[in-house]
This record gives sequence, structure tokens and C-alpha cells, in this order.
Amino acid sequence: MESSSTSALHTAVTGGEAKGQEHSVGIYLKVWGLLFVLSTLSYLVDYANLQGYLRWGLILALMVAKAGLIVAVFMHMRWERLALVYAILIPPLALLVLMALMATEADYTFLTRLAHFH
Repeated sequence: MESSSTSALHTAVTGGEAKGQEHSVGIYLKVWGLLFVLSTLSYLVDYANLQGYLRWGLILALMVAKAGLIVAVFMHMRWERLALVYAILIPPLALLVLMALMATEADYTFLTRLAHFH
């Protein structure tokens, strides 16, 4: 008896049956195809024997694009509230900024010590 009243209350509160987010299989297939293309491009960067910053820049850009697609679609972040997206994305971005600042400071400290002791 209690479960039917709970179910009726839930139906009254939500305005109908509870539904989760449903996405078509097509979007997952399209993202899978795009991930395949990005992975192929990443392989072609190595196949083309690119060197230096161009090689690493392309590899990192392709890696970030693939990670973004995976997080957005397969982890359903595309359909989440903006506050949750910010709560998940801002801390790693802040850490990257702090790491860049520390690397700059370390380089400055190294060069200062090198100039002073030589």
C-alpha cells in the first residue's frame, strides 16, 4: 500500500513518469567516427615525421579535442547544468595556470642562480 502511494506522490510531483536523458544512437556513432578521424590524424602527425613544437602542438591539440568529445558526449557533460560544468572544469584549468606560473618561476630562479654562481 505504501509503495503505491509513494508512486502516486512521485507522479503528482513530477507531472508524469520519471524519464532519464535519452539520446539517439546516431550521436554516439558520429562522435565515435569523429574520434576515429582525430586518432587517424594523430597517427598521421607521427607518420609525416614532423618534429619539434609543431609535432607536439598538433598531438596535444588532437588529444585535447578527443578528450573534450569524450567528456562532452560519453560522460554527458554537454547536457549538464553550467554550474556543474564549471565545478568540474575550473579546478584543472586553475591547476594548469598555477603549473605554468611555477614553471616560469623555476626558470627565472635557475637563470638567476646560473648568472650569480658563474
